[in-house]
Amino acid sequence: MPQPTTSLTDLPWSRGFTDPAWVRVHATSGRETLPSRRVWRGPEPARPLPTGSADLDALTFAAGGGRHTLAELFATAQTDALLVMHRGTVVYERYLHGYPPHVPHFNASATKSYIGLLAAMLEHQGLLDRTARAAKYAPHLSGTAFGDARVDHLLHMGTLPSYAARPYDKALEAQRYFAVLAPQLRPYGYTGPATIREHLATARATGTPGTEFRYENGNVEALADVLRAVTGTGIAELLGELLWSKLGVDEDAYFVLDAEGNEAACGGFSATARDIARLGEAIRCDGAAGGRQIIPAAVASTIVSGVPDGYPKRVRFPAAPPTAPATLSYHDLWWILNDRYGSFMASGIHGQRLFISPGLELVVAHYGSQIVSPSAPVAPLVPTFVRIGEHLNGAL
Repeated sequence: MPQPTTSLTDLPWSRGFTDPAWVRVHATSGRETLPSRRVWRGPEPARPLPTGSADLDALTFAAGGGRHTLAELFATAQTDALLVMHRGTVVYERYLHGYPPHVPHFNASATKSYIGLLAAMLEHQGLLDRTARAAKYAPHLSGTAFGDARVDHLLHMGTLPSYAARPYDKALEAQRYFAVLAPQLRPYGYTGPATIREHLATARATGTPGTEFRYENGNVEALADVLRAVTGTGIAELLGELLWSKLGVDEDAYFVLDAEGNEAACGGFSATARDIARLGEAIRCDGAAGGRQIIPAAVASTIVSGVPDGYPKRVRFPAAPPTAPATLSYHDLWWILNDRYGSFMASGIHGQRLFISPGLELVVAHYGSQIVSPSAPVAPLVPTFVRIGEHLNGAL
Protein backbone atom coordinates (compact mmCIF):
# COMPACT_ATOMS: atom_id res chain seq x y z
CA MET A 1 0.00 0.00 0.00
CA PRO A 2 1.41 3.48 -0.79
CA GLN A 3 2.77 5.09 2.35
CA PRO A 4 2.70 8.80 3.20
CA THR A 5 6.15 10.32 3.57
CA THR A 6 5.51 11.65 7.09
CA SER A 7 6.25 9.16 9.86
CA LEU A 8 3.34 7.56 11.70
CA THR A 9 4.33 9.25 14.94
CA ASP A 10 3.87 12.64 13.27
CA LEU A 11 0.36 11.87 12.04
CA PRO A 12 -1.83 14.96 12.59
CA TRP A 13 -5.42 13.98 13.28
CA SER A 14 -6.78 16.83 11.18
CA ARG A 15 -4.97 15.46 8.14
CA GLY A 16 -6.29 12.01 8.94
CA PHE A 17 -9.83 13.31 8.56
CA THR A 18 -9.17 14.85 5.15
CA ASP A 19 -7.01 12.25 3.42
CA PRO A 20 -8.28 8.66 2.99
CA ALA A 21 -4.71 7.35 2.73
CA TRP A 22 -3.95 8.74 6.17
CA VAL A 23 -7.19 7.36 7.60
CA ARG A 24 -6.18 3.96 6.26
CA VAL A 25 -2.70 4.15 7.77
CA HIS A 26 -4.18 5.16 11.12
CA ALA A 27 -6.84 2.44 10.97
CA THR A 28 -4.35 -0.37 10.36
CA SER A 29 -1.36 0.65 12.50
CA GLY A 30 -2.68 1.41 15.96
CA ARG A 31 -0.15 -0.92 17.56
CA GLU A 32 2.64 1.15 16.01
CA THR A 33 1.39 4.54 17.18
CA LEU A 34 0.01 3.84 20.67
CA PRO A 35 0.51 1.31 23.46
CA SER A 36 -1.80 -1.65 22.97
CA ARG A 37 -3.00 -4.84 24.64
CA ARG A 38 -3.94 -7.96 22.77
CA VAL A 39 -7.28 -9.72 22.96
CA TRP A 40 -6.11 -13.32 22.92
CA ARG A 41 -7.72 -15.62 20.41
CA GLY A 42 -7.25 -18.56 22.77
CA PRO A 43 -5.40 -21.88 22.42
CA GLU A 44 -7.82 -23.61 20.07
CA PRO A 45 -7.27 -23.71 16.29
CA ALA A 46 -9.34 -21.38 14.17
CA ARG A 47 -12.60 -22.77 12.89
CA PRO A 48 -12.76 -22.51 9.10
CA LEU A 49 -15.52 -20.34 7.72
CA PRO A 50 -17.69 -22.09 5.13
CA THR A 51 -17.11 -20.42 1.78
CA GLY A 52 -19.39 -20.14 -1.22
CA SER A 53 -19.82 -17.65 -4.01
CA ALA A 54 -22.37 -15.03 -4.97
CA ASP A 55 -22.05 -12.75 -7.97
CA LEU A 56 -22.75 -9.41 -6.37
CA ASP A 57 -20.55 -7.24 -8.57
CA ALA A 58 -23.29 -6.99 -11.20
CA LEU A 59 -25.95 -5.86 -8.73
CA THR A 60 -27.10 -2.25 -8.77
CA PHE A 61 -28.32 -0.28 -5.80
CA ALA A 62 -30.52 2.78 -5.51
CA ALA A 63 -28.84 5.87 -4.08
CA GLY A 64 -29.22 9.61 -4.53
CA GLY A 65 -31.90 9.26 -7.15
CA GLY A 66 -29.76 6.97 -9.30
CA ARG A 67 -28.21 3.52 -9.34
CA HIS A 68 -24.76 2.39 -8.34
CA THR A 69 -22.67 -0.78 -8.37
CA LEU A 70 -20.55 -2.24 -5.62
CA ALA A 71 -17.46 -0.86 -7.34
CA GLU A 72 -18.94 2.63 -7.15
CA LEU A 73 -19.86 2.11 -3.50
CA PHE A 74 -16.28 1.02 -2.78
CA ALA A 75 -14.99 4.22 -4.34
CA THR A 76 -17.37 6.45 -2.38
CA ALA A 77 -16.84 4.64 0.91
CA GLN A 78 -13.09 4.24 0.46
CA THR A 79 -13.74 0.59 1.28
CA ASP A 80 -10.85 -1.39 2.73
CA ALA A 81 -12.77 -4.66 3.20
CA LEU A 82 -16.25 -6.05 2.60
CA LEU A 83 -17.25 -9.52 3.76
CA VAL A 84 -20.76 -10.90 3.30
CA MET A 85 -22.01 -13.97 5.16
CA HIS A 86 -25.34 -15.51 4.22
CA ARG A 87 -26.76 -18.37 6.26
CA GLY A 88 -23.35 -18.89 7.83
CA THR A 89 -21.37 -19.02 4.59
CA VAL A 90 -18.97 -16.38 3.28
CA VAL A 91 -20.38 -15.62 -0.15
CA TYR A 92 -18.44 -12.45 -0.99
CA GLU A 93 -15.10 -11.11 0.27
CA ARG A 94 -13.04 -8.21 -1.08
CA TYR A 95 -9.95 -6.34 0.17
CA LEU A 96 -8.87 -3.10 -1.46
CA HIS A 97 -6.15 -0.43 -1.34
CA GLY A 98 -3.55 -3.00 -0.35
CA TYR A 99 -5.21 -3.76 2.98
CA PRO A 100 -4.15 -7.31 3.97
CA PRO A 101 -6.92 -9.60 5.29
CA HIS A 102 -4.85 -10.75 8.29
CA VAL A 103 -4.13 -7.24 9.64
CA PRO A 104 -6.48 -5.99 12.39
CA HIS A 105 -8.37 -2.83 11.42
CA PHE A 106 -9.72 -0.20 13.80
CA ASN A 107 -13.43 -0.68 14.46
CA ALA A 108 -13.69 2.86 15.85
CA SER A 109 -17.07 3.41 17.55
CA ALA A 110 -18.30 -0.03 16.52
CA THR A 111 -16.29 -0.98 19.62
CA LYS A 112 -19.03 0.58 21.74
CA SER A 113 -21.47 -2.15 20.74
CA TYR A 114 -19.06 -4.90 21.82
CA ILE A 115 -18.72 -3.21 25.22
CA GLY A 116 -22.53 -3.10 25.43
CA LEU A 117 -22.62 -6.80 24.66
CA LEU A 118 -20.16 -7.54 27.48
CA ALA A 119 -22.28 -5.51 29.90
CA ALA A 120 -25.44 -7.37 28.91
CA MET A 121 -23.66 -10.70 29.38
CA LEU A 122 -22.48 -9.72 32.86
CA GLU A 123 -25.98 -8.59 33.74
CA HIS A 124 -27.29 -11.98 32.59
CA GLN A 125 -24.76 -13.63 34.92
CA GLY A 126 -26.11 -11.57 37.81
CA LEU A 127 -22.86 -9.63 38.24
CA LEU A 128 -24.19 -6.26 37.10
CA ASP A 129 -27.31 -4.33 38.02
CA ARG A 130 -28.18 -1.86 35.29
CA THR A 131 -30.46 0.09 37.64
CA ALA A 132 -27.57 0.82 40.03
CA ARG A 133 -25.61 4.05 39.86
CA ALA A 134 -22.26 3.68 38.15
CA ALA A 135 -20.42 5.03 41.21
CA LYS A 136 -21.64 2.02 43.21
CA TYR A 137 -19.17 -0.06 41.18
CA ALA A 138 -16.59 2.62 40.33
CA PRO A 139 -16.44 5.03 43.31
CA HIS A 140 -13.88 7.26 41.58
CA LEU A 141 -16.73 8.36 39.28
CA SER A 142 -18.69 9.83 42.21
CA GLY A 143 -19.69 13.42 41.59
CA THR A 144 -19.25 13.16 37.83
CA ALA A 145 -21.99 13.14 35.19
CA PHE A 146 -21.34 9.43 34.73
CA GLY A 147 -20.96 8.25 38.30
CA ASP A 148 -24.28 9.77 39.34
CA ALA A 149 -26.05 8.14 36.39
CA ARG A 150 -27.36 4.60 36.35
CA VAL A 151 -25.59 1.89 34.37
CA ASP A 152 -28.60 1.80 32.05
CA HIS A 153 -28.10 5.50 31.30
CA LEU A 154 -24.55 4.76 30.15
CA LEU A 155 -25.79 1.92 27.95
CA HIS A 156 -28.21 4.26 26.18
CA MET A 157 -26.16 7.48 25.91
CA GLY A 158 -28.48 9.01 28.47
CA THR A 159 -26.14 11.42 30.27
CA LEU A 160 -25.72 15.15 29.64
CA PRO A 161 -22.08 15.91 30.49
CA SER A 162 -20.10 19.10 30.23
CA TYR A 163 -16.33 18.77 30.52
CA ALA A 164 -14.25 21.20 32.60
CA ALA A 165 -17.19 23.64 32.65
CA ARG A 166 -17.06 24.07 28.86
CA PRO A 167 -20.25 24.42 26.80
CA TYR A 168 -20.75 20.99 25.27
CA ASP A 169 -19.74 20.62 21.62
CA LYS A 170 -19.69 17.05 20.32
CA ALA A 171 -17.05 17.53 17.62
CA LEU A 172 -14.69 19.48 19.86
CA GLU A 173 -15.06 17.03 22.73
CA ALA A 174 -14.22 14.18 20.37
CA GLN A 175 -11.00 16.00 19.43
CA ARG A 176 -10.20 16.57 23.10
CA TYR A 177 -10.72 12.87 23.78
CA PHE A 178 -8.20 12.01 21.04
CA ALA A 179 -5.73 14.41 22.64
CA VAL A 180 -6.18 12.65 25.99
CA LEU A 181 -5.48 9.29 24.38
CA ALA A 182 -2.60 10.19 22.05
CA PRO A 183 0.10 12.66 23.16
CA GLN A 184 1.16 13.25 19.54
CA LEU A 185 -2.26 14.76 18.86
CA ARG A 186 -2.03 17.36 21.62
CA PRO A 187 -1.58 21.00 20.67
CA TYR A 188 1.49 22.90 21.82
CA GLY A 189 1.24 23.81 25.49
CA TYR A 190 -1.47 21.25 26.26
CA THR A 191 -2.22 21.07 30.00
CA GLY A 192 -5.43 19.03 29.97
CA PRO A 193 -6.12 15.49 31.17
CA ALA A 194 -3.47 12.90 30.34
CA THR A 195 -5.61 9.79 30.96
CA ILE A 196 -9.17 8.74 30.26
CA ARG A 197 -10.03 8.73 33.97
CA GLU A 198 -8.67 12.25 34.39
CA HIS A 199 -10.88 13.30 31.49
CA LEU A 200 -13.97 11.66 32.99
CA ALA A 201 -13.29 13.34 36.34
CA THR A 202 -13.95 16.77 34.75
CA ALA A 203 -17.47 15.82 33.55
CA ARG A 204 -20.43 17.39 35.33
CA ALA A 205 -24.11 16.82 34.60
CA THR A 206 -26.06 19.62 32.92
CA GLY A 207 -29.39 17.78 33.04
CA THR A 208 -31.21 14.80 34.48
CA PRO A 209 -29.87 11.43 33.30
CA GLY A 210 -32.22 9.34 31.19
CA THR A 211 -34.16 12.21 29.65
CA GLU A 212 -32.22 12.84 26.45
CA PHE A 213 -30.02 10.98 23.97
CA ARG A 214 -26.52 12.43 23.59
CA TYR A 215 -23.96 10.34 21.73
CA GLU A 216 -20.88 10.80 23.93
CA ASN A 217 -17.70 8.73 24.34
CA GLY A 218 -17.58 9.28 28.09
CA ASN A 219 -20.58 7.02 28.66
CA VAL A 220 -18.68 4.04 27.29
CA GLU A 221 -15.43 4.82 29.09
CA ALA A 222 -17.34 5.10 32.37
CA LEU A 223 -19.13 1.82 31.60
CA ALA A 224 -15.77 0.18 30.95
CA ASP A 225 -14.63 1.27 34.42
CA VAL A 226 -17.78 -0.33 35.84
CA LEU A 227 -17.00 -3.59 34.02
CA ARG A 228 -13.40 -3.54 35.27
CA ALA A 229 -14.64 -3.09 38.83
CA VAL A 230 -17.28 -5.83 38.54
CA THR A 231 -14.89 -8.41 37.10
CA GLY A 232 -11.52 -7.33 38.50
CA THR A 233 -10.02 -7.55 35.04
CA GLY A 234 -9.30 -5.32 32.05
CA ILE A 235 -11.53 -4.95 29.03
CA ALA A 236 -9.15 -6.74 26.66
CA GLU A 237 -8.95 -9.77 28.95
CA LEU A 238 -12.70 -9.72 29.55
CA LEU A 239 -13.53 -9.61 25.85
CA GLY A 240 -11.03 -12.38 25.24
CA GLU A 241 -12.43 -14.58 28.00
CA LEU A 242 -16.12 -14.14 27.23
CA LEU A 243 -16.02 -13.94 23.43
CA TRP A 244 -12.80 -13.88 21.44
CA SER A 245 -11.30 -17.12 22.71
CA LYS A 246 -14.55 -18.99 22.01
CA LEU A 247 -15.41 -17.83 18.50
CA GLY A 248 -12.71 -19.78 16.65
CA VAL A 249 -11.15 -16.59 15.29
CA ASP A 250 -8.05 -16.47 13.10
CA GLU A 251 -6.17 -13.63 14.78
CA ASP A 252 -5.66 -11.90 18.10
CA ALA A 253 -7.45 -8.57 18.30
CA TYR A 254 -6.18 -5.62 20.32
CA PHE A 255 -7.12 -2.45 22.17
CA VAL A 256 -5.07 0.72 22.22
CA LEU A 257 -4.30 2.03 25.71
CA ASP A 258 -4.06 5.36 27.43
CA ALA A 259 -1.09 6.44 29.55
CA GLU A 260 -2.56 4.69 32.60
CA GLY A 261 -2.83 1.39 30.75
CA ASN A 262 -6.61 1.40 30.36
CA GLU A 263 -8.21 0.34 27.11
CA ALA A 264 -9.88 2.95 24.91
CA ALA A 265 -13.27 1.28 25.24
CA CYS A 266 -15.27 3.70 23.12
CA GLY A 267 -13.30 3.09 19.92
CA GLY A 268 -9.86 1.58 20.37
CA PHE A 269 -10.53 -2.02 19.28
CA SER A 270 -9.02 -3.58 16.15
CA ALA A 271 -9.72 -6.95 14.53
CA THR A 272 -9.87 -8.56 11.11
CA ALA A 273 -13.04 -8.47 9.01
CA ARG A 274 -13.33 -12.26 9.10
CA ASP A 275 -13.17 -12.37 12.88
CA ILE A 276 -15.70 -9.56 13.31
CA ALA A 277 -18.00 -11.45 10.94
CA ARG A 278 -17.63 -14.51 13.18
CA LEU A 279 -18.87 -12.44 16.12
CA GLY A 280 -21.79 -11.16 14.05
CA GLU A 281 -22.72 -14.66 12.96
CA ALA A 282 -22.73 -15.89 16.55
CA ILE A 283 -25.08 -13.07 17.50
CA ARG A 284 -27.32 -13.82 14.51
CA CYS A 285 -27.51 -17.44 15.61
CA ASP A 286 -28.80 -16.44 19.07
CA GLY A 287 -25.35 -16.66 20.57
CA ALA A 288 -24.26 -20.07 19.26
CA ALA A 289 -20.92 -20.72 17.51
CA GLY A 290 -19.06 -23.93 16.77
CA GLY A 291 -21.71 -26.09 18.37
CA ARG A 292 -21.73 -24.29 21.72
CA GLN A 293 -23.50 -21.36 23.31
CA ILE A 294 -21.07 -18.43 23.42
CA ILE A 295 -23.52 -15.62 24.21
CA PRO A 296 -26.66 -16.29 26.25
CA ALA A 297 -29.58 -16.57 23.84
CA ALA A 298 -31.54 -14.17 26.02
CA VAL A 299 -28.86 -11.54 25.37
CA ALA A 300 -28.26 -12.14 21.66
CA SER A 301 -31.96 -12.31 20.78
CA THR A 302 -33.00 -9.11 22.55
CA ILE A 303 -30.53 -6.56 21.17
CA VAL A 304 -33.27 -5.04 19.03
CA SER A 305 -35.64 -4.53 21.97
CA GLY A 306 -35.69 -2.72 25.24
CA VAL A 307 -35.21 1.00 24.64
CA PRO A 308 -36.03 2.34 28.14
CA ASP A 309 -38.94 4.64 28.84
CA GLY A 310 -37.93 8.28 28.82
CA TYR A 311 -35.56 7.95 25.88
CA PRO A 312 -36.60 8.85 22.33
CA LYS A 313 -37.58 5.73 20.44
CA ARG A 314 -35.99 7.22 17.32
CA VAL A 315 -32.60 8.92 17.34
CA ARG A 316 -30.43 10.42 14.61
CA PHE A 317 -27.22 8.80 13.50
CA PRO A 318 -24.21 10.80 14.78
CA ALA A 319 -23.21 12.09 11.33
CA ALA A 320 -26.77 12.89 10.25
CA PRO A 321 -27.75 16.57 9.86
CA PRO A 322 -30.38 18.00 12.23
CA THR A 323 -32.95 17.86 9.41
CA ALA A 324 -32.49 14.13 8.89
CA PRO A 325 -35.41 11.95 9.97
CA ALA A 326 -34.84 10.13 13.24
CA THR A 327 -35.46 6.55 12.10
CA LEU A 328 -33.00 4.61 14.25
CA SER A 329 -33.30 3.35 17.81
CA TYR A 330 -30.41 2.78 20.20
CA HIS A 331 -30.19 -0.04 22.73
CA ASP A 332 -27.23 -1.25 24.80
CA LEU A 333 -24.87 0.69 22.51
CA TRP A 334 -26.23 -0.95 19.31
CA TRP A 335 -27.97 0.91 16.47
CA ILE A 336 -31.40 -0.59 15.72
CA LEU A 337 -32.66 -0.08 12.16
CA ASN A 338 -36.36 -0.68 12.83
CA ASP A 339 -36.73 -2.45 9.51
CA ARG A 340 -38.90 -5.48 8.77
CA TYR A 341 -35.90 -7.79 9.03
CA GLY A 342 -34.95 -6.99 12.63
CA SER A 343 -31.60 -5.58 11.50
CA PHE A 344 -29.11 -3.86 13.82
CA MET A 345 -25.48 -2.82 13.65
CA ALA A 346 -22.29 -1.66 15.30
CA SER A 347 -21.03 1.47 13.60
CA GLY A 348 -17.83 3.50 13.61
CA ILE A 349 -16.47 6.63 11.96
CA HIS A 350 -14.98 6.36 8.45
CA GLY A 351 -17.23 3.44 7.48
CA GLN A 352 -16.74 0.68 10.04
CA ARG A 353 -19.84 -1.50 10.23
CA LEU A 354 -20.91 -4.86 11.60
CA PHE A 355 -24.40 -5.33 10.15
CA ILE A 356 -26.57 -8.17 11.44
CA SER A 357 -29.95 -9.00 9.95
CA PRO A 358 -31.70 -12.07 11.39
CA GLY A 359 -34.60 -11.75 8.92
CA LEU A 360 -32.22 -11.73 5.95
CA GLU A 361 -29.95 -14.38 7.51
CA LEU A 362 -27.16 -11.94 6.78
CA VAL A 363 -23.98 -10.64 8.41
CA VAL A 364 -21.85 -7.98 6.75
CA ALA A 365 -18.47 -6.68 7.93
CA HIS A 366 -17.31 -3.46 6.27
CA TYR A 367 -14.12 -1.52 6.89
CA GLY A 368 -13.53 1.86 5.28
CA SER A 369 -11.35 4.96 5.29
CA GLN A 370 -13.87 7.54 4.13
CA ILE A 371 -13.19 11.11 5.17
CA VAL A 372 -15.71 13.04 7.24
CA SER A 373 -16.53 16.21 5.36
CA PRO A 374 -19.60 18.05 4.03
CA SER A 375 -17.92 17.85 0.62
CA ALA A 376 -17.76 14.04 0.71
CA PRO A 377 -20.99 12.18 -0.11
CA VAL A 378 -22.11 9.72 2.55
CA ALA A 379 -21.82 6.18 1.25
CA PRO A 380 -25.19 4.33 1.32
CA LEU A 381 -23.79 1.36 3.20
CA VAL A 382 -26.88 0.13 5.04
CA PRO A 383 -29.26 0.31 2.03
CA THR A 384 -26.65 -1.61 0.07
CA PHE A 385 -26.38 -4.29 2.74
CA VAL A 386 -30.16 -4.69 2.83
CA ARG A 387 -30.28 -4.90 -0.98
CA ILE A 388 -27.62 -7.61 -0.92
CA GLY A 389 -29.58 -9.57 1.67
CA GLU A 390 -32.80 -9.28 -0.28
CA HIS A 391 -31.04 -10.43 -3.43
CA LEU A 392 -29.51 -13.44 -1.68
CA ASN A 393 -32.90 -14.38 -0.26
CA GLY A 394 -34.61 -14.00 -3.62
CA ALA A 395 -36.82 -11.18 -2.38
CA LEU A 396 -36.08 -9.02 -5.44
